[in-house]
Amino acid sequence: MFKRWLRNTTVAAALAIAPLPAFAQDAPKQGGDIVITYKDDIATLDPAIGYDWVNWSMIKSLYSRLMDYTPGTPDLVPSLAESFDVAPDGLTYTFKLRKGVKFSNGRTVVASDVKYSIERAVNPKTQGPGAGFFGAIKGFDALSGGTSQTLDGIEAPDDSTIVFHLSRPDATFLHVLAINFASVVPKEAVEAAGGDFGKNPVGSGTFVLKEWTIGQRLVFARNPDYFVENMPHVDTFTVEVGQEPLVALLRLQKGEVDIAGDGIPPAKFLEIKNSPDGAQMIVDGEQLHTGYVTLNTKVKPFDDLKVRQAVNMAINKERITRILNGRATAANQVLPPLMPGYDKAYTGYAYDVAKAKALLAEAGLADGFETILYSTNTDPQPRIAQAIQQDLAAIGVKAEVRALAQSNVIAAGGTEGEAPMIWSGGMAWIADFPDPSNFYGPILGCAGAVPGGWNWSWYCNKDLDARAVAADSMSDPAKAAERTAAWDKIFVDIMADAPWIPVTNERRVVAKSPRMGGEGNIYIDPTRVINYDAIFVKE
Repeated sequence: MFKRWLRNTTVAAALAIAPLPAFAQDAPKQGGDIVITYKDDIATLDPAIGYDWVNWSMIKSLYSRLMDYTPGTPDLVPSLAESFDVAPDGLTYTFKLRKGVKFSNGRTVVASDVKYSIERAVNPKTQGPGAGFFGAIKGFDALSGGTSQTLDGIEAPDDSTIVFHLSRPDATFLHVLAINFASVVPKEAVEAAGGDFGKNPVGSGTFVLKEWTIGQRLVFARNPDYFVENMPHVDTFTVEVGQEPLVALLRLQKGEVDIAGDGIPPAKFLEIKNSPDGAQMIVDGEQLHTGYVTLNTKVKPFDDLKVRQAVNMAINKERITRILNGRATAANQVLPPLMPGYDKAYTGYAYDVAKAKALLAEAGLADGFETILYSTNTDPQPRIAQAIQQDLAAIGVKAEVRALAQSNVIAAGGTEGEAPMIWSGGMAWIADFPDPSNFYGPILGCAGAVPGGWNWSWYCNKDLDARAVAADSMSDPAKAAERTAAWDKIFVDIMADAPWIPVTNERRVVAKSPRMGGEGNIYIDPTRVINYDAIFVKE
């Protein structure tokens, strides 16, 4: 029954269910040790908390979830689950777990671990940013509101069966069970870590963490007990941190680095592209991405709609695409062009300095104002922030640029009132799963406007939240077009409130050594940044 139901959902109409396969390559070589570099260290490997584009892929590989994706694709497949069944009304999901799956501490994974892990992700004491994804499960309001410690809608009748009861149909629910926040962890390891589980992770994924020297490197080794044969392909991958992107690229050219995680600095892009090894080194592809500036609606003067509209009109987005060597297009709305619900007819806020000045005058700020613009400190993000700073100066807004490590910017954004503006480049939203709802809940919905959340505009529109729930409750295939249209209207109405400045839709460019095998889609995976499970060494 579940096969028929999945094909008929609006979210996954084109998906097919199959056992979790190895990546479709011509006999990728097993073995090898590779090196990846990033400028910044990561803050955590706790799947209930980690939510940046660097740690996301590492977390994916340390833990397993009921559902996952065929590597390099958005196609859902059972993973920790060997099968599942969905009731005709879409309100009850029953999963059977694979037998014999072990955590890296040696204990067998059982259904109660799934229940504990999701309840932990929802519990406000965890202060994780992903609680809202589970809002359709019965008991969510009680647990998230602090009046219960469990989710009534999750049952574990025996060690191999987990049942979810929803309060409403949720067209995204199978995707939710594939995201990192649904990763399964052992309660005893979380409790033993004493609040430091993110540095001492225990999971059942493809890799285990062998070493983490803060500020230097993380070393991940193949999990010998992983439940899919011949996965992963490499024996170890080492993530070296503290590497400037330019230095990392030079080391890659010398054969000392296999993947430059921060990409190719724009100043070196054409040189690398035109080099003899350029075609083997560059992976360039589309992604579901929007880069934006958040405007903190809780901070003056951004609590004034006219001010938010004015700064939207002040930014020369075409100039920013040139800074990115044309590897991006100017964005005019929240959704990227490849996402269902993207409104091709919507034009957004035109670049209009005179109109921006007029709106500031109407808001009583004819002489402008002072503010702070946060940015990550990895090239080219500070240069883009400076370009935005110059555009704002043209309408009388004096913005101090604070270029910090990614973890510090994330912390500032998740603290109400601390960051008036954030340029999201280097962290900008890349879809967790291929559905328009993912560009709403965590970054623009009320559930994301919480301490530690990613709604850095602190924008909360209860009416839009209700419409979002209604859209995601449309699991009837006959309502596919209606659901897409509903999301289209939601995002257009968000732009009327202007909590963001959408700036770019950027392609992802990865630099890899010629010895690395695999097609581009495992380096630009639609549900991971890099698919560590599927990459392999050719020689």
